[in-house]
Amino acid sequence: MPTLAIDVAYVAELARLRLSPEEIETFGDQLEQVLAYVKKLEEVDVQDVALVGEESGFQNRLRPDRPLPELTQGEALENAPQPAGGLFLVPRILE
Repeated sequence: MPTLAIDVAYVAELARLRLSPEEIETFGDQLEQVLAYVKKLEEVDVQDVALVGEESGFQNRLRPDRPLPELTQGEALENAPQPAGGLFLVPRILE
């Protein structure tokens, strides 16, 4: 089975985690083991397995997906903590 190459250092950088070279190697090994196990689950035949609840007459209770009348701009901004010029004013999240 081919193994997936996981760039743990890159993922840690995205998550803003500082990892030592030993931690990167340890977590890389652990992630490969987890992914190998998940891959192995794909081999299980679940064709004839009933979902939980299906065997006792479970029915889908979701409401139909129908469009509703939209809010006016005033209604949408009614509970905004800091509206400005007809828009939502939010804190800056990008540097």
